[in-house]
Amino acid sequence: MTRMIAMGGRPLMEGFALLGFETWPDADTEDMKKLLLELLTSRQKALVLLETYLSQAPCPLLADIRIHGGNIIVTEVPSINASQEYHPYVEKLVTKVLGNGTLENNE
Repeated sequence: MTRMIAMGGRPLMEGFALLGFETWPDADTEDMKKLLLELLTSRQKALVLLETYLSQAPCPLLADIRIHGGNIIVTEVPSINASQEYHPYVEKLVTKVLGNGTLENNE
């Protein structure tokens, strides 16, 4: 069985709770580290959604999970009030590899 987990601010977590996710409202970096370590040591399958402030926090354990993959999939979700300004991590990588104009809308 795969655990579906969302961590972040309380307003955003309320929505994910309605979708059936296990939620960690108002989680901080230490909560994230604790959860990730638990998932690794128990070898559980999990989809983990992290609000931007957690996803971009300096955390070697998170970086290692992203590099090696395995049973844990981690993705980022924007804050409710910042969805218009949100730029995912992958956007930076694509721009770095393919150039600044790559992601512009050329209609």
